[in-house]
Order: sequence, then C-alpha cells, then structure tokens
Amino acid sequence: MEPVIKVDHISKTYPSTAGSIHALDDVSLTIAPGDIYGIIGMSGAGKSTLVRCLNYLEVPTEGDVFVEGKALGSLSQKELRKTRADIAMIFQHFNLLMQRNVRDNICFPLELAGYKKREARAKAMELLKLVGLEEKAKSYPVQLSGGQKQRVAIARALAGNPKILLCDEATSALDPETTQSILALLQKINKELGITIVIITHEMAVVQQICTHVAILDHGKLVEQGTVTDIFTSPKTGAARKLVESGDRTAAVINANKNIRIVFKGNSSFEPVVANVILSVGKPVNILYADTRNINGTAYGEMILGLENDPSTVEKIISAFQTRGIQVEEVPVEDVVE
Repeated sequence: MEPVIKVDHISKTYPSTAGSIHALDDVSLTIAPGDIYGIIGMSGAGKSTLVRCLNYLEVPTEGDVFVEGKALGSLSQKELRKTRADIAMIFQHFNLLMQRNVRDNICFPLELAGYKKREARAKAMELLKLVGLEEKAKSYPVQLSGGQKQRVAIARALAGNPKILLCDEATSALDPETTQSILALLQKINKELGITIVIITHEMAVVQQICTHVAILDHGKLVEQGTVTDIFTSPKTGAARKLVESGDRTAAVINANKNIRIVFKGNSSFEPVVANVILSVGKPVNILYADTRNINGTAYGEMILGLENDPSTVEKIISAFQTRGIQVEEVPVEDVVE
C-alpha cells in the first residue's frame, strides 16, 4: 500500500546571528492511509517544524515530502494550494474567530470555498452533530470551555472533507478529562471518516492511548520509529526510554548493581508474576518502579527491578520471567535514578 505521506530525508535549517539552527536533520518516515501516527519529542525536538513541513507551510532546506505520491516541492503554487485542501490542521490555541458564533466559525472556510450560505450552514450543523455540539451552534467562542473550543476547531477543520488531519499539540492546553474526550473524538473521526491523523505531542500518554505508530524526535533527528507497542515494550534509544519511562516514577536509591525492566501484556498485567518468580528462584528483588498503562485498548504493565549483583542469580531471574512470557531488558542505572 502506498503511503499517504512520505517524508524523504528532509532537513530544515534557519539562519541566525549565532549561526545556523538545524531544526530537522535528515528525517525520513512514512505514514499509511488511515493511520493515527504520533510524532513525539521534548521541547525543541523539531516536532512543530516537521508538522509544518508536511503541508509545506515550512519548505524543507533539503529533501522533500510526498502526499499521495506527489512531491510537494515540485508543485506549482496552484497545485500546492489544491493539495493543501486535503490536509487540515488544528492547533493548541484553537484559533477561532471571536466575532463569529460557533456555526459561522465552521461556515467560514465553506464560504471561502464557494458554498452557498444555506449549504454551508447545513454542512456546519452536520459537523457540529459529529463533534457533539449541536446545541452550541449560536454560542460564541468566549462562552465555550477549552474542550468545546477544540471540538469547534476540529469541526471547522473537517469542513473541507480533508484526507489528512494534522494535530499540533491539540490537547496540551486541556485538562486530563477533556483531553480524554478529544482523543476519543479523534479516534471516532479516524474510524468513521477514514481520515489519516498525525498527532504532534510531547506527552507519551497521548501517543499510547490513540496512536498506532510513533516517531521520536530528539534535537531535530529521528532517533526511533515503529509501532507504539514495540516502542513501549522495547525502547532502543535513550530518548525513547526517557519518554516511555517518564511520568509518575519517583526517585529511587539503588543499592543493586543490576537493573531490569519487565513488561507485562494483557492478562499477565494482573497476575502475581514477580511473586511467583521470587518463590521459584528463591532470591529477593527490589521493586524500584511500577506502573500500568492502556495502549490501544490493551493493558500493559512495567516494573523496574533491582537485582543482586550475582551473575548466576540475575540469569535465573531473567530466565524465569522469560519462560513466563514476560519481556525483559537490562536498564542502565542512569536511566532509573531521577
């Protein structure tokens, strides 16, 4: 299947008085039609620059972006505008027109596209029903909550029947409960309308809940990519481990010289696996960190365990977990202490 978006070795450099700033450095990735694709990284990683390159609001210094097989860099301005009509975008701060009511905010891009007023209003009401805000049609943005404003922004983005929806930190200004409702709405839109969604975020919890694939940026470089499940269970780079293992972990004083990370999936998340391993091996372990998460509807658990500095004991404990179907990886001490 041909990717709907292909990023081909793009770099983006900005000049400055202090020298060139390399916002993106040789980034390549592909996004399949109908996917919910996450692009994640810490502040300054290059996420927002990358998402703006996907529709050529930012033109890469090197490389190119292909949308449905068309190289954006080779298009005329007229052709580029036509292609951009298939790529909608929502932002952290909603960008609603304060002097227009909710319905008329959604009508605005339709009016620009040549819709008659009656047609535009009918389409706007359909979209308000989709996002659950029919009763707010005549309200003004100032009368809405943050979550409601974002729903209006999503409805407005969908007015042009896009094939791709880019979400640049779309939930970072919202409280946790509202974030959950917006993510559920995006999943609904993806499933019912078949729209490919690209989510830019610094929150791993957002990626774990909604995305199927993820790319991790670090200082402008793409350091890791794959399915969300694979990245969570087996992060291969320090940047990925930092994102996967961030959150509620508390500082730990480690007396052990060997640390392992174990990952449970599905039913094993609720079984006393650690206790059973301790009983079978006859050696204690120090639980440094434990958490459970929901990744695309599947329960996952993770623990960081400190083990005795005895190679034979370590080997027995790792083997005992592996024979029970538990994924195990060694974790450097510097990745555990905070």
